[in-house]
Amino acid sequence: MPKLLFSKMRFYTIKDLMQNVKRPRRSDVILNRNRRKMDIQCHMVQKTNDETYPSNLSCRTDHKLYPTLEELLRDKKYLAAFRSFLQSEFSEENVDFWLSCEDFKSTASMVDLGWKAEGIYQKFIQPTACREINVDHHIREKIKKTLEQPSLSCFDEAQKHVYLLMERDSYPRFLHSDAYLSVKNKSRTLWYI
Repeated sequence: MPKLLFSKMRFYTIKDLMQNVKRPRRSDVILNRNRRKMDIQCHMVQKTNDETYPSNLSCRTDHKLYPTLEELLRDKKYLAAFRSFLQSEFSEENVDFWLSCEDFKSTASMVDLGWKAEGIYQKFIQPTACREINVDHHIREKIKKTLEQPSLSCFDEAQKHVYLLMERDSYPRFLHSDAYLSVKNKSRTLWYI
């Protein structure tokens, strides 16, 4: 009996039977799977809307799995972990510059504004700065011109540039790093005495 199962004749018979069966192409399988997923999501959104929930709710909560970069920079625990991660990548000057700009924006006195602006320029923007950030030549020149009469918005363009750089480059890598996962797990852990 086992010889019959593995004989060439039996194999060809099975092969001939399989040719009559229409197999779906790989792309059809993926498209059908995506259609079913979208149908389920639409059904769930419709169901939540019917249950007297606000209409802006949806079943997608993927974006809440991770904090945004803005939330991360406001939270002290995550900020410390992000800074240590950037130190390991030799780019902690980006977050330090961003924080210095936030501190600069909260300055009330015009006298303090002048020396703080000069300090930020010498520390982060000047071409020979010890912690030079990566900004365009045009942004550098604009900041250099505004240092004569500094305003609260003189570093806005550079701050936005650095923020976008962190958001696109460092932040996604940080979310998958051990530093982030350890802070995230520590914040979830409850200690009982």
